[in-house]
Amino acid sequence: MRLSPQEFTDLDLKVHKVLRGVPLSDVSVVDLPGGGAARTIEDVRALLRPLESGSSSALVRALFWLRGALGKLFDWDPVEEGLPAESYVHQVPSELASRSSVQPGTREGPFRVLYVLQGEAVSEIRNATVHAFSCMAIRPTAEGQRLYWAVYVKPVSRWTSAYMALIEPFRRFIVYPSILRRLRDAWRAAYAEPDAAAEHGGSTAWPHRPAPRAAPRG
Repeated sequence: MRLSPQEFTDLDLKVHKVLRGVPLSDVSVVDLPGGGAARTIEDVRALLRPLESGSSSALVRALFWLRGALGKLFDWDPVEEGLPAESYVHQVPSELASRSSVQPGTREGPFRVLYVLQGEAVSEIRNATVHAFSCMAIRPTAEGQRLYWAVYVKPVSRWTSAYMALIEPFRRFIVYPSILRRLRDAWRAAYAEPDAAAEHGGSTAWPHRPAPRAAPRG
């Protein structure tokens, strides 16, 4: 579901400083049941990986294919060599960069990692239409974890606003709900409640953490 930006901005997150001045476009949230208090954002990243490699819905895959085709047709997604001056990797403080579990500037698919901490991860994507940032953060709840997914958008041309308005219905009603619904299902499968595991003759211990994923989707 969509969330009031205020609840997100009230969280104690590094992203508020790193992306200061960049407009916050929207925030989505999903509650992930179970898993224990020790779960980190890497657990979320690990579960997102298969969702991006073909297990998402046919409609979502078709939308991503269409965006890729349009990008090639209009040359929206040029391949950049090195670290461009516009990258917000340059805005990440050295102390924060040293604590990131992924080297800032690492390419993960079309995105570039700014940093990955225990409780939050931020990546950026810059092309001819937008300079956008994806921030995922988790906070423990009484039932498990709450995942916040914030999207920031910095205009790069006079077409940015029109482009964002064009894709808004697809993001709001198709892509994000599909990804978050499947993530919640994958989380439940990976981190079943202890009582539920016991009912099926399984162990009541929390399962091992999945291996970190390679490429988040913003």
